[in-house]
Amino acid sequence: MIQTRLLSLIAALVLMAGQAGAATFLRDADMEYALKQLAAPVLTAAGLSPAQVDIVVLDDPSLNAFVADSRHIFIHSGLILKLESAPALQAVLAHEAAHIANGHITRRLTNMRSARSAAGLGMLLAVAAGISGADPSLAVGIAAGSSASAARRFFTHTRAEETSADISAVRFLQRAGIDPRGATDAISIFINQVNLDESRMDPYAVTHPLSRDRMRTLESLVVGAKPGQPNPTADYWFARAQGKLSAFKRAPNWTLRRLDMYPYKDVRLMREAVAYHRQSNMKKALAAIDTAIAARPDDPYLMELKGQILLESRQFKAAVQVYQAAANRAPRESLILAGLGRARLAAGDAKGALEALEAARGRDFSDPGMLRDLGVAYAKLGNNGMASLATAERYALTGRLKDAELHARRAEAQLPRGSAPYQRAQDVLDAARQAKQK
Repeated sequence: MIQTRLLSLIAALVLMAGQAGAATFLRDADMEYALKQLAAPVLTAAGLSPAQVDIVVLDDPSLNAFVADSRHIFIHSGLILKLESAPALQAVLAHEAAHIANGHITRRLTNMRSARSAAGLGMLLAVAAGISGADPSLAVGIAAGSSASAARRFFTHTRAEETSADISAVRFLQRAGIDPRGATDAISIFINQVNLDESRMDPYAVTHPLSRDRMRTLESLVVGAKPGQPNPTADYWFARAQGKLSAFKRAPNWTLRRLDMYPYKDVRLMREAVAYHRQSNMKKALAAIDTAIAARPDDPYLMELKGQILLESRQFKAAVQVYQAAANRAPRESLILAGLGRARLAAGDAKGALEALEAARGRDFSDPGMLRDLGVAYAKLGNNGMASLATAERYALTGRLKDAELHARRAEAQLPRGSAPYQRAQDVLDAARQAKQK
């Protein structure tokens, strides 16, 4: 299942790269959990499984959201920061879910395969692991050489598809008990762009045709719809996702001046901790996050943030303790497990790091940072075959297939023939061979 989902994501990113040029996606356990809470009722209402559709955040200031396959909804960080309410964000997710549920993407992919156009595009995927620092997320860069015009044709929805998605989105919001006025609130932020020429227009206006008529149609759908009930839980998770994102994307002083923009004490404290951490003020950062944890003592994501602050402040042993407490509360959260492994590695506990990192890999092996740390842990323990395998998989994931092949051959020579790790090395070699044939 993990392998299938990874391949699905890579295929989607190849297509996306032709539309967006170069992009990055942001990984943060707290933000991803919050978005899952917001997306779950919408996806369920659309007849989709929340466990089978991931919300992928792209590090891009422009306003955009789109789908490129049936397993992922891509949303730009700029759009998350721009939207003003949970129903508005859920309306965006509902619209994209409608493109999946209504078969728009499936038909496009089928047409591409039947025409063998995917191979004809000559696409190459390059995913580069970002540099960790004050940003809590792993930024993974995506670049591809492809036919931009062909990719744009894939992404550009027809007006008929947009109307269909709008109608379905309002229905999904009603079914989920979400205020459908969020749909008009969301689309209104794009309307002012329709008079811009295409070179200056936001990507959303290219991939999603906008018109005054479409806005009026959507307004008529919303007027006739039953208003949703207030949902304090959704409001909280929207503030949590947007608040965490803005604290890392905006300047620390900007954040500190706007701590009261959200009515939740723990969110304000979390943002304060991020701002002070980015200013290298560990004392104030820890004071803020400790107060937030006191308000929500069982919250693993607040603990993870404290672990990150300690780790990046070189308080390695303390970081291990905090990451362990977070992992105890969220034992299946791969990003927290990867953080625990990274902290143990920094503290000099290679064996403990290996245990946590392998657990993280078993749940999500599309994390180059985790694979980097995994290779280091194996090397420190003298298992050079597995170290080479982890390195090969990391290079394969980041698009450096020549380097991946080199390390996969080293792994192949040292691993037991026919073993599961040996087969993983063969998968990397197969990918490298296929890349050479294109």
